[in-house]
Amino acid sequence: MIDVKQNNNEKNGSFEASVDGKKAGLITYTWAGEDRFIIDHTEVEDEFGGQGVGKEMLIKAVDFAREKGVKIIPLCPFAKATFHKNKDLQDVL
Repeated sequence: MIDVKQNNNEKNGSFEASVDGKKAGLITYTWAGEDRFIIDHTEVEDEFGGQGVGKEMLIKAVDFAREKGVKIIPLCPFAKATFHKNKDLQDVL
């Protein structure tokens, strides 16, 4: 099971994924004002590649954006491609 925890402050934050207690991935973001944040980096540990870790972290970011009523600017290539493929996530762009 993929567990995703968020760290957030007024300037930036991250979503950290773990699987069975082992670090599996990380998405970092930077706030761009009060109403949007920029996803600038996504990484997934090699042993967890292809298991949906990146997408699970991105879904948590989308859930956070919806909850806060803010938008996401996906500068990271992974986030940009995932938003492009998943129309159901695009309401936060």
